[in-house]
Amino acid sequence: MNATTLKILLRKEVSLMRRNPIIPRLIIAMPVLVMLVIPLVATLDVKDVNVAVVDNDRTELSRRIIADMDASEYLSVTGCHFSYEEALRQIENGEADAIVTVPKDCLKKLANGEKPGLDLKANGVNATKGTLGARYAALSMAGTLSRWQAEQGISPALPGPDTLNLYNPTLNFRNYMIPALMVVLLIIICGFLPTLNLVSEKETGTIEAMNVTPVGRFEFVLSKLIPYWAAGILVVTVGMLIGWAVYGLAPEGNVANIYIATVLFSLVMSGLGVFIANRSATLLQSIFMTFAFIVIFQLMGGLFTPIASMPRWAQCITYAIPPRYFIEIMRSVYLKGAGIGDLWTQYAALSGFAALLCAVAAATYRKRA
Repeated sequence: MNATTLKILLRKEVSLMRRNPIIPRLIIAMPVLVMLVIPLVATLDVKDVNVAVVDNDRTELSRRIIADMDASEYLSVTGCHFSYEEALRQIENGEADAIVTVPKDCLKKLANGEKPGLDLKANGVNATKGTLGARYAALSMAGTLSRWQAEQGISPALPGPDTLNLYNPTLNFRNYMIPALMVVLLIIICGFLPTLNLVSEKETGTIEAMNVTPVGRFEFVLSKLIPYWAAGILVVTVGMLIGWAVYGLAPEGNVANIYIATVLFSLVMSGLGVFIANRSATLLQSIFMTFAFIVIFQLMGGLFTPIASMPRWAQCITYAIPPRYFIEIMRSVYLKGAGIGDLWTQYAALSGFAALLCAVAAATYRKRA
């Protein structure tokens, strides 16, 4: 490989990228918009759960249960009804997410050491909101009953275990998403853009001029990939800065570990992008093929759905999905402060994918006279 030739080709690629009206703006604007907007809207945090209450007891205790739920930052009491049918109508109209029924003689049963018989039903159409909303309401009622028993001098039931949320104490879903969003950006910047660049040169015919030169295949492929590797590092840097400045989230581990994984994953995605471009005759073909890989990577890489919750056969398939390893590295370094020694299997897998795909990209490039 001739270093002088590679330097000239890189200068040409950088000039083409700078003259392109879309690519420079995309490299700068996309990370900023994604990191500012997506963490705010793509969240599984459940707040503002609307609760309809059926109060059949009408005592001081039932009023305290209702007031404590309404005072919670996660719950909102939509109304106190005289019958279960009225509360159910709110569920059917989409005005409530859960129904809490306080039975008659609830206070008397609790004073006698019996179970109060509180009833809770949640709307299961939105499974996530129904499950978490019901849990929030149950915890709120349990807290109210425990405080009332302490005030009355009644010995409460055995206390539950103390919970400590390791690595993400606030359980904020945003902290879980921000590292993974950088993976999405790298998939697009380092995988999608090199593909479009190569195929567009095929369609315009400019690549034919390169094919009649003595430039080697590795020099040509590297000249196409190196600018996007640099763009990938820039994208991750911008993402980390926005995560720290806007959301207060900084990596717990060494930032160098993130950059090492970024370089490896950039190799993976750019190699895949060149391979797709080599096998595509038109821009439309390359877009459809790249889009298919992007969808699979996002759905099966553990970005939105935890891999542990997938069926066993799907979990086995994820071992062949490169973003799986990069997402694990990003989240572990960000939230746990893990190092290369803790994540050596993920780094090794990314290195293997990078070597394989870059070799395939170079091998499938054919110069035509």
